[in-house]
Amino acid sequence: MSFEGFPAAALDFYDDLEVDNTKSFWEAHQHIYKESVLAPMKELTGALEMEFGTAKIFRPYKDVRFSKDKTPYKTHQGAFVAVAPQTGFYIEVSPRGVRTGGGCYWFEPPRLAAFREAIDHDRFGPDLEKLLKTAVRKGYEVGGDRLKTKPRGYDADHPRIELLKHKSLTLGRMIGFEPVIHTGELLDLVRKDWRAIRPVTDWIAEHAAV
Repeated sequence: MSFEGFPAAALDFYDDLEVDNTKSFWEAHQHIYKESVLAPMKELTGALEMEFGTAKIFRPYKDVRFSKDKTPYKTHQGAFVAVAPQTGFYIEVSPRGVRTGGGCYWFEPPRLAAFREAIDHDRFGPDLEKLLKTAVRKGYEVGGDRLKTKPRGYDADHPRIELLKHKSLTLGRMIGFEPVIHTGELLDLVRKDWRAIRPVTDWIAEHAAV
């Protein structure tokens, strides 16, 4: 089947799940999840596979072993296409609509060191700054976990100190409830977003490698 968007039932399902995150609700409405959330996500990521790669569609069950929040189910459905360790493209549907993104959601210590060395580099660092500025102008938001203070070994007045504080680096854009999410045109929109994010994911894949 071809991708025809996420039906309104997908958003309604997650609205209700936020209110009643229980096994009984899940079992009674699991057919809606499979038909309105999981199936469209498989169709969407399948249509993008040739250009971007195979997506991992995340399981709907939470790992509550080390969490204070013991509710058993995630209140969103995400999918991720990896291009390097912890680096790639992301798509999510939730009660807040659809969100696209990409980048690196976590750097292992050796990769974090390489990432910062590249930011410190006289050419590679400014290159990343330019890529991020271009993405921001196009409407993407720069995110990621950051240190509150400067990382060890770098001066506080470093010209790219704010970038050096990053422990992860992502770009994202909220499409939200725009009518396009319920149509097949969302496929082209996600493709456009991922293409716009690709220069940053390529930079990370190249310069944060160990």
